[in-house]
Amino acid sequence: MTAQTSRIPEFYKKTYEERLQILKQQAELSDEEIHLLRLHAAASFGTVNRMIENVISVMFLPLGMATNFLINGEEYMIPMAVEESSVVAAACNAAKLARISGGFFVSSSDPIMIGQVQLLGINDFSAAQKIIFLHKARILALANAHDQVLIANGGGAVDLETKVLETSRGPMLIMHLFVNVCDAMGSNIVNTMVEGVATFLEDLTGGYARLRIVSNYAVRRMVKARAVWKKEQIGTEVVEGILDADALAHADPYRAATHNKGIMNGVDAVALATGNDLRAVEASAHSYAARSGSYQPLSHFYKNEDGDLVGELEMPLPIGIVGGITKSHPIAQLSLKILRVKTACQLTEIMGAVGLAQNFAALRVLVREGIQRGHMRLHSKNIASNVGAIGDEIDVIAERMVCERSVSDGRARELFDELKK
Repeated sequence: MTAQTSRIPEFYKKTYEERLQILKQQAELSDEEIHLLRLHAAASFGTVNRMIENVISVMFLPLGMATNFLINGEEYMIPMAVEESSVVAAACNAAKLARISGGFFVSSSDPIMIGQVQLLGINDFSAAQKIIFLHKARILALANAHDQVLIANGGGAVDLETKVLETSRGPMLIMHLFVNVCDAMGSNIVNTMVEGVATFLEDLTGGYARLRIVSNYAVRRMVKARAVWKKEQIGTEVVEGILDADALAHADPYRAATHNKGIMNGVDAVALATGNDLRAVEASAHSYAARSGSYQPLSHFYKNEDGDLVGELEMPLPIGIVGGITKSHPIAQLSLKILRVKTACQLTEIMGAVGLAQNFAALRVLVREGIQRGHMRLHSKNIASNVGAIGDEIDVIAERMVCERSVSDGRARELFDELKK
């Protein structure tokens, strides 16, 4: 196996073919796999037609690669699928600066997902809760009978809990089933299990089951990431500026929402590249951010005793590396191969590191020059393309707009008309 490093200086300056050859060597990709990337052949119609209904075409996103990532002592090149300029570049830069202090240190919990059974029409809630716990072993066994493959791989239903909720429709008994889903995202597994035990719960409690479904509030499936950025590298003014920005995010949900969006720029891009359920990831993250009743940032920054900036991120991440689109989409499979991940927990930790890197990068730009200067510099090529420029015309128009500090559709149109004359 090739010794891998993600420290590839000025990767962004490489030609497309040079990038492919670097990737081929580092990730040990075959000629066929490189050909797949070169043609942007994300999937055939026959494949995508089985993914969703009424397929008419394929919607492509740029697939970039974040370099410089050192996570728990291991080198990673990280595929990111995203349409927004500057996201990949920002992740690369943040990771390069973090390497000086050893990179990112990340941990994750067991992949436990939660399934809910809603029980209505119960007369004695206390008695119903007691009888459920008396039959806990039987309930878990019934749940596990629905997925023997999961059991064989060390997973399965491991515990349960109940709670009584007062609602606008009256009191309800909710049972939570905790399931170790191993390397899957787990929604289908959990849904099958809670549906499988619902009838038995009805018999036990005398009530009737209504909803039987996974919860996307995946608080039993957490990731924690930490990194240090040296004050000598980023400057004491940047350190203080990020601490001010962090304080605002903790005090004001208007800022916290944008703060967390910066994190999700990185998390979502890796989720998309690996074929994961972006909606589940987003739902879980934002539910967790609002767990106190006030929307809060998912990360926190502070100074250590040396005056360096420390960033810490904690969030739920319900993702998988088997099943669903992750298994059937060829580019998702290639992304996993490039990452060299063996477990869902490993991918969770990579995504946590990228989220923290993206968060730091956005804050660093905000407290230095503002978000627009750097972002619009990279976005200028998109704008040039939007007005009809092609090839070298795009570069000429983009460079002119950046030099003039006038990056807009109107200016791009004027420059394009000048070129055509």
